[in-house]
Amino acid sequence: MRDQLARGASEPRALAILMGACVVLFIAQWPGLARQAHLQQVDLQPMMMGTLFAMVAVLPLLLYALAALTQLGARIIRRPVGGYGARFALFWALLAASPVFLLAGLVEGFIGPGPSLSLVEFLALTVFAFFWISGLRAARTAMAAS
Repeated sequence: MRDQLARGASEPRALAILMGACVVLFIAQWPGLARQAHLQQVDLQPMMMGTLFAMVAVLPLLLYALAALTQLGARIIRRPVGGYGARFALFWALLAASPVFLLAGLVEGFIGPGPSLSLVEFLALTVFAFFWISGLRAARTAMAAS
């Protein structure tokens, strides 16, 4: 994260990382959607299209809003983070944790709901939170240094 921030602010790079992460999260949904379509005996394609829209069109907007709320929250607790730093930390954390989200998708598709899926989803969220908090700290340090 520090190396990325040292390269300077680049909204196209941040957006590319966000869209890459959203595409990977969409791919992570495939096994679970296939399982659900098979068990419910419905067509998979409409489910895939709805998930694609949600992951690639709606999720980025929600993540931009979450990054703005994070920046506001950081100011409230007197740990200010710049807007670009808050956005990039969130987007980078999502991309960095995406392999664990892919694993969760595989567990959902092959094993289904249960304790193993809950454990892997908890692990994915924990890894995401670790990267996000670490990224916010790095962004705050980089903002203070400049």
